[in-house]
Amino acid sequence: MTFDPRHKSRVILDGADRAAARTYFRAVGFTDEDLARPLVGVAHCWIELTPCNSNHRKLAGKVKEGIRAAGGTPIEFNTISVTDGIAMGTEGMKASLVSRETIADSVELVVRGHLLDGFVGISGCDKTIPGMVMAMARLNLPSLMLYGGSIRYGEYRGRRLTVQDVFEAIGAFNAGQIDAAELKGIECAACPGDGACGGQFTANTMATAFEMLGVSPMGFNGVPAPDPRKEEIAFETGRLAMDLLRKGVLPRRIITRKALGNAIAGVMATGGSTNAVLHLLAVAKEAGVRLTIDEFDRISRRTPLLADLKPWGAYTAPEMYEAGGMPVVARRLLDAGLLHADEPTVTGRTIGDEARAAREAPGQKVIRPLADPLARHGGLAILRGNLAPDGCVAKLAGHTERVFRGTARVFDREEDAFRAVKAGRIKAGDFIVIRWEGPKGGPGMREMLHVTGALQGAGLGGSVALMTDGRFSGATHGFMVGHVAPEAAAGGPIAAVRNGDTIVLDVNRRRLDVTLSPAEIRKRLKTVKRPKPRYAWGVMAKYARLVSSASDGAVTG
Repeated sequence: MTFDPRHKSRVILDGADRAAARTYFRAVGFTDEDLARPLVGVAHCWIELTPCNSNHRKLAGKVKEGIRAAGGTPIEFNTISVTDGIAMGTEGMKASLVSRETIADSVELVVRGHLLDGFVGISGCDKTIPGMVMAMARLNLPSLMLYGGSIRYGEYRGRRLTVQDVFEAIGAFNAGQIDAAELKGIECAACPGDGACGGQFTANTMATAFEMLGVSPMGFNGVPAPDPRKEEIAFETGRLAMDLLRKGVLPRRIITRKALGNAIAGVMATGGSTNAVLHLLAVAKEAGVRLTIDEFDRISRRTPLLADLKPWGAYTAPEMYEAGGMPVVARRLLDAGLLHADEPTVTGRTIGDEARAAREAPGQKVIRPLADPLARHGGLAILRGNLAPDGCVAKLAGHTERVFRGTARVFDREEDAFRAVKAGRIKAGDFIVIRWEGPKGGPGMREMLHVTGALQGAGLGGSVALMTDGRFSGATHGFMVGHVAPEAAAGGPIAAVRNGDTIVLDVNRRRLDVTLSPAEIRKRLKTVKRPKPRYAWGVMAKYARLVSSASDGAVTG
């Protein structure tokens, strides 16, 4: 059956009855010839707040050129972004995860409301990337996602920097280990221009995962934002959108359970962000694919850690690109028998074809050979236990210790925990608990990079653990356990923990427990006083009413 490239736009534009719609198009410069072609949306997240998305309008222009060259009519529109690096450690950070839903909702509404035939989503900072792919899965129209690219690393006194170094420098300054001049020097050098955070933090994690999923062309996302080739591939992305439209290739043919397994394997092999669990669960739900958190652990156990990337490793995302990028990682997984090689991608080739075409830079040291991995297992683990009956996510990359037994230091807000670290009140052997910060309780499930960066900067990263029903930045490393479910606001056992309790994190057993009897936990939960909701109206209150558990992706649909 032939696919009609104007399968939607005919309804809104053709015939005498649609003259009023056409006159609006004419008012902004569209011609009869434009309106006779397929209408392809070009959605992006430009905002004058962040380097992560600062190149989006430029890239959108190139994508539009590619669409026109291939016979389509591009229609540019933008959506929002909340910048984690700016909002981190403040009340503003509660808006971050909420923005993922708003991005997906707004793109869906524009495309549905104007009966566009397909679209390209241009993403940048953390939540914009899954937000665009969630919209793709919902709409199930010919579409693909292009990531704006990583920032270049900064340099200071011979060190290659990312924004992670700034957060850790704050901790070092507060601990008296560096002076104000060094803090200022790191601050001014860490982010040298366009692009998202330069380590395998959440943005680059999701960009690489979506190449593995097949919804972004393999190798396109890895090109750094300042690289001149980025504009070239933006043009090719526009041409490819028209190819998908003519062939009728739909996202749900690509976003399958096996393809999601490939994406998870890519996350594990690169030591990616814990946020990948939330975002891939959300994409699966939008695509109608059954996926549980247990699948992440199953894949992690069999997937070697291959890429030596920050925040815990030595290299940055641009250096990964120079080494050969995700095609090389995919080739390693193919050679290990860990890739579902026959899964299709938006290029028209299978993921196996893309892996076999990988070009590895001679002598590169970023991506390890299969015979010499950084670890025999992936970078994340899913734990359960009497503190997380519905699961939680631990980051394994960057440390070899498998058990941590510590004394609970309990905080009901991130700010209180940060003040304690800053004041030197956290000591080796403490197990920090930050609760009432989950999807409902926050609301918004803040990331805790302000706290974890302060711990690293103070030299406590290897001797203190932290658990939370909130999230972690992809720049976090150390003994960190997030997404504890059920969260405190949903009656989870994390609400029963008190100062002085003993908490045991056991990676081998995949357990997170407090040394209390079930009866004592139940008794304590009956006496818990829930904090007054911080928002009684507006988007935050609505989100708190609608959002699901982190173990289900923290989605609102």
